[in-house]
Amino acid sequence: MRSGQIIVTGASRGIGEAIAVELARRGFSVAGLSRSGASAAGTGYACDMTEERAIADAISKVAENGPIIGVVNNAGAHEAKRSAELSLADFETTMRLNASAVMVACRESYPHLKATGDALIVNIGSFFDKLAVVDNMAYCASKAAVGAITRCLAAEWARDGIRVLDVAPGYIETDLNRDFLASEKVRAWLKRRVPSGRPGSPLEVARLVGALYSENIAFLTGETIYIDGGQGANH
Repeated sequence: MRSGQIIVTGASRGIGEAIAVELARRGFSVAGLSRSGASAAGTGYACDMTEERAIADAISKVAENGPIIGVVNNAGAHEAKRSAELSLADFETTMRLNASAVMVACRESYPHLKATGDALIVNIGSFFDKLAVVDNMAYCASKAAVGAITRCLAAEWARDGIRVLDVAPGYIETDLNRDFLASEKVRAWLKRRVPSGRPGSPLEVARLVGALYSENIAFLTGETIYIDGGQGANH
């Protein structure tokens, strides 16, 4: 893969922070997009990922500083709510950040990635994309959409030298859910339900993403790669 910049959205905290740091550790130039403009590594750019124009402007600014060879669409949010009480506005808010922003970022990055002839997009999905999860209809739908976006773009853009993958984590412990995962009830449930017996870490997701960029496997595209401790496959 040619030298250039990798855009990481949601790069100021959690999984995005770990990915930005890991990519920088591997020698990649990181352009971190976040609402605040903060990035854990590389150069930070302020961007509201729910605003189409803001995404386009941020990617244009990144391109002014050199070629773009990759995008990690990590920004997203999760909020559980009973389906019978879910408003259309709530559903569309989740879809806008978790799925529509992925589509827009991919579209706006496309001409820059095509120009390199050797580029990789990694979308961060979720193992919820294939599960029936109570009180999580909007989130599950948004992550299923990420998988579909990944497959369609991979098929369409392969001829342009752009590969597209979906990395789908299971339960990952971050600062946003640490208290929830720390409860004895949840820990006991995870030990029973997850074959590896624990939640994953942001670093484990970051190392997978970093490996995909470092190894640059040209024949690997269009796939969803689950990193969930075996939970999604467990009966």
